[in-house]
Amino acid sequence: MTQGLNAVITGSTSGIGQGIAEAFAKAGMNVMLNGFGDPDEIEILRARLATTHGVRVAYHRADMTKPGEIAELMATAEADIGPLDVVVNNAGIQKVAAIEDFPVEKWDEILAINLSAAFHTTRLAIAGMKARGFGRIINTASVQGLIGSPFKTAYVAAKHGIIGLTKAVAMEGAEYGVTANAICPGMVATPLVEKQIPDLARQSGLSEAETLADMLASNQPTRRIITVEEIGALATFLCSDAAASITGAALPIDGGWTAR
Repeated sequence: MTQGLNAVITGSTSGIGQGIAEAFAKAGMNVMLNGFGDPDEIEILRARLATTHGVRVAYHRADMTKPGEIAELMATAEADIGPLDVVVNNAGIQKVAAIEDFPVEKWDEILAINLSAAFHTTRLAIAGMKARGFGRIINTASVQGLIGSPFKTAYVAAKHGIIGLTKAVAMEGAEYGVTANAICPGMVATPLVEKQIPDLARQSGLSEAETLADMLASNQPTRRIITVEEIGALATFLCSDAAASITGAALPIDGGWTAR
């Protein structure tokens, strides 16, 4: 059962994170949203989830590069929705460039948001989870946490790191009813993916449409974009009692990308 669980989802005002928030609220879970965007649109999202599903939904704008703001996010979540049962580390950014041209400040930012932020949220939540005998840590990784990819050195490094973090946390939480798993999506219909297409097109010399078609044909045997609803359904299952023995796993949801 997931009814009544309390969850923090970082990077949940759009894309995969919003899809997970929608799925969690539908499953009866209380949700702390986090992310950037238009404040009015975020409030509409927050109010809609709360009203439609009859759950508590709060919002905190924490910058996930800043440990102090992450601590504020976690404390506010406890105060607004209750003791944390679930933490979804989903916030992420991307930059596409050859390594010799890769901006050093962008490397630092990507590692901070895509990897270090998950360390900070987890360290702040796991003691309470252990004490209560239940917890779910879900990290949004990527197929690029399982394989290499050109022009994405920081992203690939961070996503490989998040899978390592997941495994270590799974070992530490195993005796306490706390699981940790990484979801590894392929190409998903999100703003993050859409923003990559122009940069990749410039690198390849193809048009944007040709680049997208080539990426799907080359990488995802299903040749279709994965939906955020599919990611949300998997995340919800991982929160359930039925998933109690799934821990330390890197779970591809990638249209067959990593089956090659």
